[in-house]
Amino acid sequence: MNVLWSLPTWFIVAANTFFFISFPLFLSSQTIAITVKPTPQQPLSFNSLPFIWPLPKKFTFGNESLSLDPKLSLSGNAVFSPILRAAFDRYKGIVFKNTDRYGLVTTFKTVYDVAKLKIIVHSYSEELQLGVDESYSLFVSKAQVHSAAGEVKIEAKTVFGALRGLETFSQLCSFDYTTKTVQIYKAPWSIRDKPRFAYRGLLLDTSRHYLPIDVIKQIIESMSYAKLNVLHWHIIDKQSFPLEVPSYPNLWKGSYTDLERYTIEDAYEIVNFSKMRGINVMPELDVPGHAESWGIGYPDLWPSPSCREPLDVSKKFTFDVLSGILTDLRKIFPFELLHLGGDEVNTGCWTNTTQVKKWLQNYNLTGEDAYEYFVLKAQDIALLKNWSPVNWEETFNTFPTKLHPLTVVHNWLGPGVCPKVVAKGFRCIFSNQGVWYLDHVDIPWDVVYNAEPLEGIHKASEQKLVLGGEVCIWAENADTSDVLQTIWPRAAAAAERLWSQIDSSPGGNINKTALSRLQYFRCLLNRRGIPAAPVTNFYARTAPNGPGSCYEQ
Repeated sequence: MNVLWSLPTWFIVAANTFFFISFPLFLSSQTIAITVKPTPQQPLSFNSLPFIWPLPKKFTFGNESLSLDPKLSLSGNAVFSPILRAAFDRYKGIVFKNTDRYGLVTTFKTVYDVAKLKIIVHSYSEELQLGVDESYSLFVSKAQVHSAAGEVKIEAKTVFGALRGLETFSQLCSFDYTTKTVQIYKAPWSIRDKPRFAYRGLLLDTSRHYLPIDVIKQIIESMSYAKLNVLHWHIIDKQSFPLEVPSYPNLWKGSYTDLERYTIEDAYEIVNFSKMRGINVMPELDVPGHAESWGIGYPDLWPSPSCREPLDVSKKFTFDVLSGILTDLRKIFPFELLHLGGDEVNTGCWTNTTQVKKWLQNYNLTGEDAYEYFVLKAQDIALLKNWSPVNWEETFNTFPTKLHPLTVVHNWLGPGVCPKVVAKGFRCIFSNQGVWYLDHVDIPWDVVYNAEPLEGIHKASEQKLVLGGEVCIWAENADTSDVLQTIWPRAAAAAERLWSQIDSSPGGNINKTALSRLQYFRCLLNRRGIPAAPVTNFYARTAPNGPGSCYEQ
């Protein structure tokens, strides 16, 4: 047998300097059946915290390495769950994607430490709603008897908790380029984890720029890696109306082109794809403002040809169309929350349009009164269809005592809003544009990371009314070419704030407690095909400044 050894390549990791040892081995067509007990290299180690993102609530770990069988099998009652069987296959593909690349694994009789992943769930319900239990426990143990195999066990109350456990498990696994095996480092592991907030979202705008379905799926997939669980789909705005609405088929004439549209089937696909990853989809119809595109198909929705938004508050037809859209959407989106917008409404358009002005006078209404009337009527329509309405904070700022008690107020204009909202008994979603608007590319990762949804809220009863928060990627300057690197890795900084207990990711010197882990997570995203931008560049989504390791950028 002819054997060719390459020259060794040294790459060392210590503190902020990187070490890695690689001895690539190339064999002729002849093979030898031998038994190998892998002796892996040590993993990268920047600090004492493990490279898990977001950081679990409670965990312990050791200093041993366990090899993982590429034929890893699933056991436990998870085998009866279509969601978990599909997830196991996905994560197995992620964890073992390198093992068959060299044509060596199948020719060696290798003794592995772990050959089974056992998942136990305590509920067969697969209904995904706000507040579903996402807690899980993950245990990795070495065999106690020489002839026995080690074990990886995930236990959760729901399939969605088990999904979160699978993500954490995948982050414990690393491919060792020396032995060409997958290793679980720092075993044994004991992890007990649950999210800090029930709502951990990402707003995606597909009106300012159309995003193909495959790109939206890639974004959803990447959300699951950071344990985000709500896709706020801002489908429609003044610029375009890309969604098919069977009840009013001319609405999507407001799309940019007939090639930039979403069918009903597309929407179903997005919802189902998301559910398989434990992610709810909340659609948004931003009314009465931000709706000029509606009138391309139905011009009667405009107050006049020269005044195209807000939607005409004086016509019954306007609310008939809104009701028809919501009826169609309710068949697709099972999530209990519906976003109705309500921001940036220019009531001057109404007061300066003859027939609307006359209607206002007949009912003795001001423009601000009409704004309140429209928002509350839209809420009533949504409530009749068993939705809880979400509105941007302008509605609360303008008429807080009139909003329906089930209203969720969505903060965006600045800090200090959620404390006022919860003091009035409403629920709140935190998205302060100064810290969590990802299209603001001059907001660095540490500002995103240090934002606190509960800032200024001290009563436990009021803290419970903060559902969580979401980062927003408005699409004026983001399309298929740059949307993912604008989202990541800064969205991950917010994801840890929303998942991890505040004392698990302390403020202090986050360059020591979080930066290296976030750099590692960014590189993990890159390895999984997500073009996350460098962490520390001054402007998000900008290219690297020069040569260097992924883990230093």
